[in-house]
Amino acid sequence: MMFKRFWERLKTNYLRGSPLHRVGRTKTLVSAIVCLSFLLFIAFTYHFLNSSPVHRIANPPEPAITCRMNNLQKSMFTPKDHTSKERLHIGARVLVFVESQYSKAAKQITSSLQYARIDYKLENTGHNLPTLTHSDKGRFAVIIFESLEAYVNMDNWNRQLLDKYCQDYKVGMIIFVHSADEYGIEKEKVPGLPLILRYNVAVKDYRLNAFTDIWRITKPGETVLDNIEEDDWVVFEYNHSTYEPLSYAKLAPPPYLNSRYIPDNSTVVCALLDRGTLDGIQRIFFGNDLSFWVHQMIFIDGISYLSHGKLSFDLERYILVDVDDIFVGITGTRMTAEDVEAMAKTQERLQKEVSNFHFNLGFSGWFYQHGTSLENAGDQKILEYRNKFWWFGHMWRHEQGHKFDQAKLETSMIKNYQFAKEHDIPVMHQYAVAPHHSGVYPVHEPLYQAWKNVWDIRVTSTEEYPRLYPSWKRRGFIHKRVMVLPRQTCGLFTKTLYIDTYPGGRKKLDDSIQGGELFKTFLYNPINIYMTHMGNYANDRLALYTFESVIKFVKCWTNLKLKQVTPLEMGIKYFEMYPEDKEPVWQDPCVYKRHLQIWSANKSCDRLPKFLVVGPQKTGTTALYKFLQIHPAILANYNSPETFEEVQFFNGNNYHKGIDWYMEFFPVPGNATSDFLFEKSANYFDGELVPYRVHSLLPKIKIICILIDPAKRAYSWYQHMQAHGDHIAGNYTFHEIITAPDSAPRKVRELRNRSLIPGIYVQHLQKWLEFFPSRQIFIIDGGRLKSNPVAVMHNVQRFLHIEPHYDYNDYLRFDSKKGFFCQVSSTNKSDCLGRSKGRHYPPMNETSVEFLKQFYRKNNVALSKLLSKHKYRIPDWLEKELSD
Repeated sequence: MMFKRFWERLKTNYLRGSPLHRVGRTKTLVSAIVCLSFLLFIAFTYHFLNSSPVHRIANPPEPAITCRMNNLQKSMFTPKDHTSKERLHIGARVLVFVESQYSKAAKQITSSLQYARIDYKLENTGHNLPTLTHSDKGRFAVIIFESLEAYVNMDNWNRQLLDKYCQDYKVGMIIFVHSADEYGIEKEKVPGLPLILRYNVAVKDYRLNAFTDIWRITKPGETVLDNIEEDDWVVFEYNHSTYEPLSYAKLAPPPYLNSRYIPDNSTVVCALLDRGTLDGIQRIFFGNDLSFWVHQMIFIDGISYLSHGKLSFDLERYILVDVDDIFVGITGTRMTAEDVEAMAKTQERLQKEVSNFHFNLGFSGWFYQHGTSLENAGDQKILEYRNKFWWFGHMWRHEQGHKFDQAKLETSMIKNYQFAKEHDIPVMHQYAVAPHHSGVYPVHEPLYQAWKNVWDIRVTSTEEYPRLYPSWKRRGFIHKRVMVLPRQTCGLFTKTLYIDTYPGGRKKLDDSIQGGELFKTFLYNPINIYMTHMGNYANDRLALYTFESVIKFVKCWTNLKLKQVTPLEMGIKYFEMYPEDKEPVWQDPCVYKRHLQIWSANKSCDRLPKFLVVGPQKTGTTALYKFLQIHPAILANYNSPETFEEVQFFNGNNYHKGIDWYMEFFPVPGNATSDFLFEKSANYFDGELVPYRVHSLLPKIKIICILIDPAKRAYSWYQHMQAHGDHIAGNYTFHEIITAPDSAPRKVRELRNRSLIPGIYVQHLQKWLEFFPSRQIFIIDGGRLKSNPVAVMHNVQRFLHIEPHYDYNDYLRFDSKKGFFCQVSSTNKSDCLGRSKGRHYPPMNETSVEFLKQFYRKNNVALSKLLSKHKYRIPDWLEKELSD
């Protein structure tokens, strides 16, 4: 429009005046047009340079991993099966002795055991030994010592007990040996063993002894060339046939010596097996810690060997390489046709190493043909090769699921579904990945429902459960029939496009591949889903380099069998291996920044309770629940249509409904600081998993429990069931129920257990104290709550640090008809609990009284000690019980 006005004005001025004047104006006009054209050219060039990306000249690195052994040599070393009958007499657990759980060596040992998902018990050296046996079995399959000093300097009595245990149950030891701290000590003999240690040695050209029975996952035959970074190695010298080298190396010059140093290329032993022919105990000695990656392999094979196969690893590894964000990406960074060709050729090569290998492509259809001409040709080439790859649905416009409701999510998914149908993309309908892992965990319920309705999703994966780091603690879970598998990173993200700008340089990536973090995922995890992005296959094609390199490295150094199956098969296999992972453990999404970023802005952790009344049943929890609601700053949960005032979230199937469901039972507090949300569920106190689940979601919550005489509690529960028409309570006396044998009918045993077990207070309270410090647990004497609720409520308010402080003298008074305190209503009448509360029933017979006294006595003594240890006031009923 501006250009048009300019031209009209120029034309008008040009036509004015005489022809002579027009000649001058013609020159002016020509000059103006030339200037305008030049300005337009500059503007167009500037716009083009800033809006049209220029593809950087790529320089894809070539995989440099080569195996020294040929296939014939490799076939000579078959993996060992360590299974023997001795494994039947030991437990599937490891005992670890450390000087400090915070030392570098201790952290390495425990993190490796966690990575391998091996159960262990950690003990500080110098303490008494834990119980080593149970019935006729040993509790531990392997004993690990953080340092040799901890073993040889053990108390003589403990050392004898431990050695005898190892001899009797054929249990082996793993011992790490560290260089001496004292300056000048070069060699030292191990007390009691024909073994000499040589300290502070630098080594190079590390290789494994091929002729030993330890190797299962580890494949001998390769050599770690050049110097090993650490120069504080311990090497072993011996003169007894009980010892067998596990690894050798050559001496290397220490880094601090000058160039005139005369090299000593002597071969030394760096890891050693004591076969036990000397004293009946097999031991593996490491001359350095687990920082050296080969030691990780020796470590897990050593555990398998010493445990007689009890703690042995399967050799199959199932892998899936997801390629997120197909068609998505900033122009200038997306795949070209050449990149797609390279991807297909790499896949063909990898199929020779990994059974059924296919790249798994996740697409967002809206971005198709949104790149440069080269990139659009790449999009077309991907679709031309569509049947070469596996496919799964992302979101249509790469939307983050947690930001949308179910209707909008379904609309996006349907568009992506239609795109796949129009372009004949062979989508695996039962697997999907959410962009940014949004809505998978923390769970966004509309995402799971939309997945089910549109794609019938059965499997997904995320790196966020329970947290991104540490990577070895990632787990799977099942929610709404969707199997959520742990996803692994491989060091490649959306912005890691070129090798020369890789964070930390190429060495960091190669270190991860060659024994580092990426290699360890293959070593320890039987099932791996790897996250990559489209940009990692363009530019320098770092994903192709990374996976071709790491798979070659795995093949060189291990006996692992790499396979690929469908995501659905992977999910089934994962939960067959780890059935304990099926149930999720909900965590507070507001205490972890990454989780908060992918949690809906419409949700608030302010709707989670600040304290719980956990029971047990028939101790006065309903009365306390009513008294608490008198306080204006205390807000109770909404009633449940099934369980009335009790939500019962942490102790049953409601837990599987997720925290969105849980939070719906609580109001939005007017003031999140001063208002106190709470819930009362009397079944929580003795719930097996409840303390763990509560602590996972609400680690700072406060806990209130009420304890009365457990015999009275048991009798009250029986009377409660009888009043509610329970068939068993109506047909059996109380004494018959509490003395019922294990051979009694199931319903009788169930009523017996619900009568007796909640009253074993010490057992349940110990579980709560395992997860919560005593300052977060308040114990109410149930007798005092009944006789003097005003004083109790005063103490409860102090425990909660709640304001304003209410004087309950104004709100409670004793009702002589009911026999307990009731709330004073606004009309000055007594507002008491219903008929089912405060019932009067016949006294318990003496036979039952005596039985229960003996049944609970031992536990009550233990309870008294536990309460005293944590500086709790001993309830009046317990003092009376123990004084009789």
